[in-house]
Formats: sequence, C-alpha cells, structure tokens
Amino acid sequence: MQAIAEIDPLAAPHARPHGAALETHDGAGNFWRTYVFSTDHKVIGIQYAITGLCFLFFGFLLMTMMRWQIAKPGEPIPIFGPLLQAVLGDTAAKGIMSPDLYNSFGAMHGTIMVFLAIVPLAFGAFANLIVPLQIGAPDMAFPRVNMASYQAYFIGGVIMLASFIIPGGAAQAGWTSYPPLATVVATDGQTYWIVGMVFLITSSLLGAVNVIATVIQLRAPGLHWFRLPFFVWAQFVTAFLLLLAFPPLESAAVMQLMDKVAHTSFFLPAGLAVAGPDGHVSGGGNPLLWQHLFWFLAHPEVYVLILPAMGIVCEIIANNTRKPVWGYKSLVYALLILGFLSFIVWAHHMYLTGMGTKISTFFQTTTIIISIPSVIILTCLFLSLWGGSIRFNTPMLFALGFLPMFGIGGLTGLPLGFATSDIHLHDTYYVIGHFHYVVAPGTIFALFAGIYYWFPKFTGRMMNEFWGKVHFWLSLIFMNLIFQPMLFQGMAGMLRRMADGGANYSAARVPDAVGGLSNYIMQMNTMISYAVWMLGLAQVPFIINFFYSMWKGPKAPSDNPWQATTLEWQTPTPPPHGNFLTAPAVFRGPYEYSVPGHAQDFTPQNQPDRPATT
Repeated sequence: MQAIAEIDPLAAPHARPHGAALETHDGAGNFWRTYVFSTDHKVIGIQYAITGLCFLFFGFLLMTMMRWQIAKPGEPIPIFGPLLQAVLGDTAAKGIMSPDLYNSFGAMHGTIMVFLAIVPLAFGAFANLIVPLQIGAPDMAFPRVNMASYQAYFIGGVIMLASFIIPGGAAQAGWTSYPPLATVVATDGQTYWIVGMVFLITSSLLGAVNVIATVIQLRAPGLHWFRLPFFVWAQFVTAFLLLLAFPPLESAAVMQLMDKVAHTSFFLPAGLAVAGPDGHVSGGGNPLLWQHLFWFLAHPEVYVLILPAMGIVCEIIANNTRKPVWGYKSLVYALLILGFLSFIVWAHHMYLTGMGTKISTFFQTTTIIISIPSVIILTCLFLSLWGGSIRFNTPMLFALGFLPMFGIGGLTGLPLGFATSDIHLHDTYYVIGHFHYVVAPGTIFALFAGIYYWFPKFTGRMMNEFWGKVHFWLSLIFMNLIFQPMLFQGMAGMLRRMADGGANYSAARVPDAVGGLSNYIMQMNTMISYAVWMLGLAQVPFIINFFYSMWKGPKAPSDNPWQATTLEWQTPTPPPHGNFLTAPAVFRGPYEYSVPGHAQDFTPQNQPDRPATT
C-alpha cells in the first residue's frame, strides 16, 4: 500500500491510488493495534456490533426485572434479587425492587436501548461495515476519527454503567432527563448520565462527519448518486440528521450539568420548591427550554433509528425477490423529504406544555405531512414484492416482518400527532406500545435481518437457517403479545412510570376511584410480563446460532452466497485490508436482477456492459 507522502493531495478522490484513504493505516500489527485500537472500518464496525449487542442484552435484562415488579409488585425478584441487593444495597432490600430503583431502571433502559444499543448498531456498526464496501472505498475517509468515535462511545457506555454502583444509584429522571427533577434529584447518577451523554453525542458527531465525507469523496468511478444502493442513501441521510440534531442537545447537556454542579439556572425557574422549602437556585431559567432542545434531537433520533433499518430491508427485499426495487428514485426522494421534515415536528411531544393553538396546529400539520414519505417508502417496499420470485430465507423473513410491524407503529402514532387525542394518551402505555412497535419489531427486526444477511461476508460461514426461522417466529409472536396489549392499557388510562403497574389506581384496590383500572386491564400486566420473559428465551437460539456459526457453521459456498449485485459481494470473503484486490468501477445501478437476455438473474454493479452485437 502506498504511503501518504506519495499521494497527490490535490488529486480528485477517484484518482487516488486504491487502498489509500485520506488517512492511512497498517493492516498488520500486534493484538492491541489490530483488534482494540484498529483504524480498519471493518474491525471498528465489529467493535460497534459486539458492544451494541451487549448493551441491547443488558437493556433488555433491566426490562425483565421491571416487568417482574409490574406483574408482582413488592415480591422478591427471583435469581437476580439477591444479586441486586448485594450490589445496590437498600434500594433492592430483600431482593425487592423499590420505586426509586424502578425509576432508575426505567431511565437507564430507555437511555441504553436508544443511545447505547440501537443507534450504535444501526449506524455505528452497519455504516462502518457496509458503506465503504458498497461504494467501493478502501476504508472510511478519516480512519483515526473513526477509531476515536468508537472510543468515545465505549467511554460513554462505561460511565453510564458505572452510575449503577455509585451511592444513590443511576439516573432516576427518565430517559428524557426533564428538569427541574433531573437537577434537584438527590443522586449523582444524573451527573454521570449527562457526562455519559456528552461522550455518546461526540461519538455520533464524529461518525456522522466520517460517513458524509466517505460517501461524497470515496465513491468508486462510475458510482453516480443514483447508482448508490438505497442502504447507502439511508446511512447518508442518517448522518446528516445526527450532525444537525445532536449539537443542540450536547449544548443543553452542558447547561444542565452546570445547573447540577455549578448552581446555574439555565433550566431552573425562580421560586422552585424542593420537598417544601424554596430551592436554593437563582432562578430565571425555563424548564421548557430543555424540552425543546431535547426533542429537537429526539424526534430526528427516531428516524436515526428507522432509516438504516429501511435501508437494510430494501437491500434484502431486492435480493430475495430477484427483481429491482419498485420506485428507486421515489424511495430516495421520500428519504430526503423525511430527513428534512423530521426537524420540524418535535413539539408534538409537548402539546401538554400549554403551547398556543396556532403553534400546536402547525406541529399537528407537519406531523401528518411527515407520514406521507414514510407511506411512500413502505408502499414501494410492498410493491417490490409483487411479481417477485421470493426466497423465504431467514433475512427475508425478518425483512418481511418489519413491514407490517413498522406500519402498525406508524398508524398508532397518528392519534398522538393530534393535540385533542394526545391529551388523553400522553404518558400512557399507549405511547410505549406505539414507540416500541416502531423500534422493537421494526428496527430490531431489520437489524437481525442485516446480521443474518451480511454474516457470511465477514465470517465466511452461514448461520443456521432452521434456528434462524425459529428465532424469527418466536420473536414475532412474543413481541406482539407484549406491545399490542399496551395499546389497550393506554387507551384505558394506565399511566407509564408507575412502579406497581397502576395497582394503587385500580378498581380492585380503590373501588370508588373515578376511572379506576379494571381487573381485565390490570391482568394484562402479568400476561405482558410472561411474554417479555419468553421473548428473552426466544433470543437463545440466535445467541447460540451466532457464536456457533462463527466458528463451526457451514462455509459460505462463494464470496457471493446470496447472488447479490452490490459491490460488497464482489470482494474476497472476509474482505482484506483495503477491501478490494483491484480498484472497482461501476457500470450500472444497484438492483439489476432478472435482466432479460442475461445469462444469470443478477448482474453485479462492477460487471462491464456487454459489447454491442451486430
């Protein structure tokens, strides 16, 4: 590989020698250099993937314990109860989850699942692993920045985990960290939360800059914008969402940190009462300012979760229907519009803050408009199935499962977009059911699809199809048994964030309570909890399949076992340092399947056009 000194810095990106990114690095070295402090995008992608899966498991584990408290309030948690008491002390005395510990687990479950699991998997892992390969690049544009991005993410995760074992425990103010509660709560866990978030935000910003620069600068010759795979488009737009939406939250986090440790009042109003006496703050701040800054990030963050998933699903559907995706340009334009509109809908999370009717009308309107590009993307993916020769392998099953599950998530979001109905549904289990339909059987199904699909490219081995299908069907059944009843509970008025699952407000305990929850609604808590625990068991086949196949699975029959058209399948398996043996050139679009007159039903992007015949 050529040294950086031999490269003309003024040369056009496509004229640079293959294998020389804007920063160079050596593929050989000791263990620490190769696997821990590597600058190779594939190693960093695997680091993101393994770390993200571990946090996904940990975040789910927190929820399994919370569901025990909801289903059987006041009873000791089996298996984990003594461990919680040993580690956390009085908040888990006798193995029983206290309300404070429930609040803490709830706040950290949301934080870990969104910022430490799904975003790092959907963006950090898949963008690093796949984007450079799909555009014919030797690596990311800034390999050392890429390494720093993972390291900041890892440090942020360690800080979040450390907050569990400090005196007072982890953050208790919810994953949204609303002031003044987040500032006045008597624990340093919230300080750890803020510092951890600063590292996580910095990680995402570094990764976003890298993806944008890589896609713009390092595309292979002939890979014009409308020859990009839809997955690359999805990651490209996601990177812009992160780049533009995260800085306001990072600045807000620093201000909340100052409120916490330096006694400023960016978000603290005058006359604040804390357990009776006036709070010792100067006042003059505005708690709603934090909400605006948080949701300005958090609603684009929803699309940070979903756009990479759409990209993965599109690749798998095109490959397994053996036909081009329907409406490629419509998909791309809808994606761009979706990214833009995601920045002007944030205040639909804040209808209950007392905003005026004109402002709420504006956000109601933009919320309904943003559903249009989402419907366009979903419709294109459904229409792509029409007339296809569908292969129902494990990646395809998860991709197909994504479509109706995301559809349910979107449809259940419409009542929350109207101020009138949101008054009744806000902060109920309906919101939890809606959001989790988007993220759990939506985004997480797409992530599983991507793992099964690209696994042979990076390991050279195939995952077991039978156990993959068992994993899919069990996950599909139990996820619906978990989240569909939550929609009914929310419409019945069950509020979220109650450590006893609403028992104190039930008709059984308070017969004369107006609007008390019926026994039927309360009994759903137990059913949902059993479904959560069964969902956990349903992941065992995936875990065993993943690690067993990595070492003992059947070898992939070729470098291109799925007979796909995009560039990542035209590399050796696993891709070597620098990715391609020779610099690739692109001659066609990304989804040329079943082209009439061709000898096989797929035509790779780097296959030259056939010479004209006379």
